[in-house]
Amino acid sequence: MLGKLFRKSKKSVGEKPVLKEELIGAVTHYYNKIGVAIVKFDRNIKVGAKVHFLGATTDFETDIKSMQYDHKEIEETSGSREVGIKVPKQVREGDKVYRV
Repeated sequence: MLGKLFRKSKKSVGEKPVLKEELIGAVTHYYNKIGVAIVKFDRNIKVGAKVHFLGATTDFETDIKSMQYDHKEIEETSGSREVGIKVPKQVREGDKVYRV
């Protein structure tokens, strides 16, 4: 379980960190020919939400334009479920997904 983990934003010396991104899932697979990431979400997320993919060589933000579960379009995922989402750049297994 990913739990309620937050990523801290960069801070200036003497300032407190601002918690702005919530860890909501991780990439389990990537289909490069069609540009689709399979993401296991630990939180509910809707189409249109802004997410941040972060890994060793991955670092970009995007809006979720479409999601599929069991080859059917869905508007929202609930509970711990793996869904396919279209992504504009390559992601890798193990990359973390944050809600912005």
